[in-house]
Amino acid sequence: MNRLERYVLARTLVGAAGALVVICAVILLVQFVDLSRSVGERANVSAGDIFGLTLLKSPAVIQILLPFAFLGGGISAYVGLNRRSELVAMRAAGISAWRFIMPWAIAAFMIGVFAVMAVNPMSAALNARYEADRARIMANYLGDVPKDIWLRQGDERTQMVIHAKSRDTVQGEVRLRGVSLFVYQKNRFGQPEFSRRLEAAEAVLRPGFWQLKDVREATAGESSVQSDSLSIRSTLDSEAAVERFASPDAIAFWKLPAAIKQTEDSGFSASGYRLRFQQLLSTPLMFAAMAVLAAAFSLRLVRLGGLAGLAGAGVALGFVVFFFNQLSGALGRADIIPLFAAAWAPAAVALLSGLTLLCYTEDG
Repeated sequence: MNRLERYVLARTLVGAAGALVVICAVILLVQFVDLSRSVGERANVSAGDIFGLTLLKSPAVIQILLPFAFLGGGISAYVGLNRRSELVAMRAAGISAWRFIMPWAIAAFMIGVFAVMAVNPMSAALNARYEADRARIMANYLGDVPKDIWLRQGDERTQMVIHAKSRDTVQGEVRLRGVSLFVYQKNRFGQPEFSRRLEAAEAVLRPGFWQLKDVREATAGESSVQSDSLSIRSTLDSEAAVERFASPDAIAFWKLPAAIKQTEDSGFSASGYRLRFQQLLSTPLMFAAMAVLAAAFSLRLVRLGGLAGLAGAGVALGFVVFFFNQLSGALGRADIIPLFAAAWAPAAVALLSGLTLLCYTEDG
């Protein structure tokens, strides 16, 4: 890049940083008020605890709205350059708009890659911590936390459904209480057949097995057998079991493929995890699309008028893309449209819209 392109890139990055600060401030305020209403009124917690929950939850929400930082920041930077006639001077000198738009789009794409690979694992860990802390705070509130817990594990020969009345997770160790285990064996046709049922007062997940205490085992057609302890082989580890209790947003990008495989091996649908994985993969493209849209709605000459209205239309279109993204995700989770299309269509539509408008504005 030459000096001029670096100058424009610096201005757009500063604009995006300013927009990000505004978004973060708004999200922190909204989340604090929402948690004060939903948690503070139901549990005896201080304002400091509410603010701590806000800090844990906000990064995940900020990551969802991060494309708006590139849209709003880009529009602010390009409109400022346009009003000072700097863009007019550049284009009068024969410099194509593509020369100072492409570095900004590429920078947005690279920031998107960094956000997926580095920022997402951090926000996922904070989101998981938020869910655990909120569950702990609301543990005494009647009806806020589900009483029953369900897990499923299995392999090619055996399937096991685990039901528990409560759980504890201490230093990564999963401990279930009031446990019922239903064991199924697959027949030669691949269909599961009930094999036995185990009732236990407590089940602790150890590396490679469940350690059961105060166990009563019942097999089809036979009387039950009582024992003090029993070990059952497990295909889960502590981290995978904890992730079963978490939402897809609470699982880091690098751990999603393993979560998808373990969920499908256990016989559950992993569409939520697959959709989240595809959405994260499309994040860099979405960032680049927002950067292109910002330029497309900001290059109109000031002397022609209507620049403010066009910039406002760009912001409105950004909201349309956001709601389209949320709608596509909902349709994908409901298996109405393919997950790949649900994750990639919003970014592709936004990018094509921006490129189309740019080609019309710059090249006629």
